[in-house]
Amino acid sequence: MKLCLPLMLASCCALAAPAMAGTEVGTIRDLWVRDSDGLIWVDLTEVPGTTPFGPGRAACAVFTTYWIIPNETTDTGKRLYDSLRAAEIAGHPLTIHGKGTCSRWSDGEDIDWIEFWPSLTQ
Repeated sequence: MKLCLPLMLASCCALAAPAMAGTEVGTIRDLWVRDSDGLIWVDLTEVPGTTPFGPGRAACAVFTTYWIIPNETTDTGKRLYDSLRAAEIAGHPLTIHGKGTCSRWSDGEDIDWIEFWPSLTQ
């Protein structure tokens, strides 16, 4: 019983801890769109001279390099995809900010928002 109580308290604290969301700066290396389930995911190439503004990646995505649009059927999901395509076509760097979750795949972090950095290429 003495060992059981600390283990239960530790597990409650671990479950209550907020998820760490990742951030990455780069240009689009690969952008995939899959017909079977609509999944859209993106992989970045690091921009020289930049560093991530956040902790790197969510705990669920520490062994992967790709980011996933969590729901491509919503208006927001469509805008995220359009923004990624625009950045890819223009060759502009962008920053992807994650949600700290991996809802579509267990190891790909969901995209929360993106921002463009055209001045990094000039």
